[in-house]
Amino acid sequence: MISQILAWLASLIISVISATGYIGIFFLMTLESACIPIPSEVTMPFAGYLVSAGRFSLWQVALWGTVGNLAGSLLAYWLGFAGGRRLIEKYGKYILISQDDLEIADRWFKKYGTISVFFSRLLPIVRTFISFPAGIARMDLKKFVIYTVAGSIPWSLALAYLGVMAGENWDYLKVYFHKFDLVIGILFLAGIIWWVSRHFSKRTKNNFQNIR
Repeated sequence: MISQILAWLASLIISVISATGYIGIFFLMTLESACIPIPSEVTMPFAGYLVSAGRFSLWQVALWGTVGNLAGSLLAYWLGFAGGRRLIEKYGKYILISQDDLEIADRWFKKYGTISVFFSRLLPIVRTFISFPAGIARMDLKKFVIYTVAGSIPWSLALAYLGVMAGENWDYLKVYFHKFDLVIGILFLAGIIWWVSRHFSKRTKNNFQNIR
């Protein structure tokens, strides 16, 4: 099932870039950074292949990829900033997020936000979703933009360059990226399990103290 979805996404990405050029790269990378899982691990290597075919410029590909990342990230940041906090304050209890958790996130982003935004841009899956919580925590916008761009440039350039080097065999890269995605996905799932168990153990402890 997952392989079929990835194959469909790859076909969509190829069609969009083939038909619209640099604008397609910008559009797809914007979607990825706006919390829509369009894999840049397909977008940028395919664009890199088109560089090797003489259709694109490597620096233009990296530029449009980075600008797309920034545009999508700002959209996700704004959504988190404008309404995400109110939604979580109202409905967060249903997904085990409390007011204390929001305050912890605020302090964490104030202390480590710049580093997390930068390094998250270099990681699959995580890079797609980091901007929304940054907006909820109301991270300084100037720092958010600077570190988003700083992390997006090497990611976009490296993936495009791998596509250039692979040439017509660029699609073989998907196999290796998928394995890395799987590792990140497992770590993400482990984090969710830890989060749920932490909250249930905390709730059990509080109930026990109330009974006493």
